[in-house]
Amino acid sequence: MKLLIVEDEPALRSSLVEYLRQDGYVVEVAVSYGEAHEKIKLYRYDCVLLDLTLPDGNGLDVLRTLKADNSPAGVLIISARGALDDKVLGLELGADDYLAKPFHLSELSARLKAIIRRRQFQGQRQLLFQELTVFPDQAQVLVHGAPVVLTRKEYDLLLYLLTHPGRVLTKESIAEHVWGDAADAADSFDFLYTHLKNLRRKLQDKGAADYIRSVYGVGYKFSAE
Repeated sequence: MKLLIVEDEPALRSSLVEYLRQDGYVVEVAVSYGEAHEKIKLYRYDCVLLDLTLPDGNGLDVLRTLKADNSPAGVLIISARGALDDKVLGLELGADDYLAKPFHLSELSARLKAIIRRRQFQGQRQLLFQELTVFPDQAQVLVHGAPVVLTRKEYDLLLYLLTHPGRVLTKESIAEHVWGDAADAADSFDFLYTHLKNLRRKLQDKGAADYIRSVYGVGYKFSAE
């Protein structure tokens, strides 16, 4: 899952990045309205953690842009503003939740998981695809009920493909979603091919069919057909 943290306070931003990366998320940051606006125009995110008070603008305008662009990203407002009007306006504009500062990181994590589960997985705690079962909250994968040991990137690849069944995904979009900003520095997509090959092998070793289909010259899709 890929997150954008829009937060100008260095200490809090650093704590959020460290905690959420340890939790397995791909995390990018924006420290201003201008930077946040540029990133949401260029990239897709599963969820945006959005501060309202930014040095060069209002976080609610970032939210307005996301909604105007029909972005599928969930939005969790994190703000020291305690006024009821700000909370109500954020929710009316389409934010999924509101968390007032200060907050416990464990509560933030739980709310993030709830937003992503609701948006990506229709509120389900498990994903089923043929003989595959995935539990997103635990990052656990089963084939015919038996666990499959995957690296974090292999799991992220599987989850991204699995949440877009039958859809052709470009190599660029897959790499950018799973590796974030680091993908921009890559000279080729050989690393993507290597991770997908290992993912295929591990799933098939447990008895799964090969659902990862190469689309020549474009990318990949996850399909039973």
